[in-house]
This record gives sequence, C-alpha cells and structure tokens, in this order.
Amino acid sequence: MPLAAPLDSVMPEFSGLTTVQQVVGEQERRLAGMTDYVARAYRSDTAVVFTTLVSYYEKQVQGTTIHSPRNCLPGSGWEIIKPGRRQLVVDGSPHVVNSYLLKNGSSVALTYYWYQGRGRVVASEYAVKWNLLRDAALSRRTEGALVRVMVPVRTASASSDDQYLKAQGIGDQVAARLIRDVNRILPPMQSGGRHEVKSMARQDGSSGP
Repeated sequence: MPLAAPLDSVMPEFSGLTTVQQVVGEQERRLAGMTDYVARAYRSDTAVVFTTLVSYYEKQVQGTTIHSPRNCLPGSGWEIIKPGRRQLVVDGSPHVVNSYLLKNGSSVALTYYWYQGRGRVVASEYAVKWNLLRDAALSRRTEGALVRVMVPVRTASASSDDQYLKAQGIGDQVAARLIRDVNRILPPMQSGGRHEVKSMARQDGSSGP
C-alpha cells in the first residue's frame, strides 16, 4: 500500500520557526526496522522549541515491528519521571496519546508519542499488537507509523508548573497537527479514498489527560 504523499511532506515547516533535518543513524534505523522516517528539530534562533519523529513501517512481521519508546528512551539515557496519557481533540474527534515527562542529566523534556495507521490513533501497546494481528489476518494490512513529539522544558526543575504547562501547550498544538498531517499521507483503509482516523480512547481505557 503506497503512501498518498512522501513522508517528508509531513509538517515541513512551522510558523515562526526554522526547520532543521535530523538524521537517524544507519545502525539505529536497521535495529528499529523502519522503512522510512522523517526527523526534524524546530528552532527559534539557536534554541530548539521541539523535535518530531515519524517512523514508517511498510510491512510489520515478526522481528520487524514498531519499537515502543517506553523501552527505547531509557536505553538512550532518558529517565521516565512521570508517565501518563493526554487526550487531544483533532477536528472534533478525541484521541489519546502517551505523555511522558523525561529527564536526562540536567535536561528535562515532555514527550508525546502514539501509533498511527490503518485508520487509528492508538496509545496502548497492547491495543497496537491486537490490531496488528487482527488486520494482518482479515485484510493483510500491517503498515503503520510511530509518531513522537519532544518538547524541552526550560527549567532545571521538572516540577515547575509554569514551564511544564508551556511545554504541554506546545505539545498539544504540534501533536494535533501531526495527527492530521500523518493521516493525510498514510494509505487509506479502502481504495475509495481517505477515511477519518478513529479514536482509540475506549480501547486504551483512558478518557482524558
């Protein structure tokens, strides 16, 4: 199932910010098993306001499936301080995404991530695996994307409410735009055209932040 548009057409720019392409190392890309990816940093002058990663898997089989950031981030030195979920409303539909507060040395960041594809936005790894098995059996469709937003929290203390809320506001805005834009380029559920992406809030067992 070909993409409806190139992956690098996803959010190529953001108003008022400079976009810088980022490179995922060949070894990391091979281990992750992704077919393609686009990674960007969005800057105001020299300061990074947020980064994004969209990794796409054309076909998922045993040994080549989307890796959960919940496992990969600690391996990159990030300590999970506060795991949780966040509900976003995109074009009138609610979607639940993962929302983690992270710390790596003196750096603090808020990251949102979710799994998107075959007409769904999903936060739960368990729901992702179930959907993958079902869709592979019923429609022979296994393509999907991992989408991640990381927002630096401009404070030495991870408990600063003002800075956290500011980062959360940026994360909400960027994640909502990415959900919409990633859905635009992913293969449609049917050959007749685009379909509205579904919320997986009930399957995740979450109804709000």
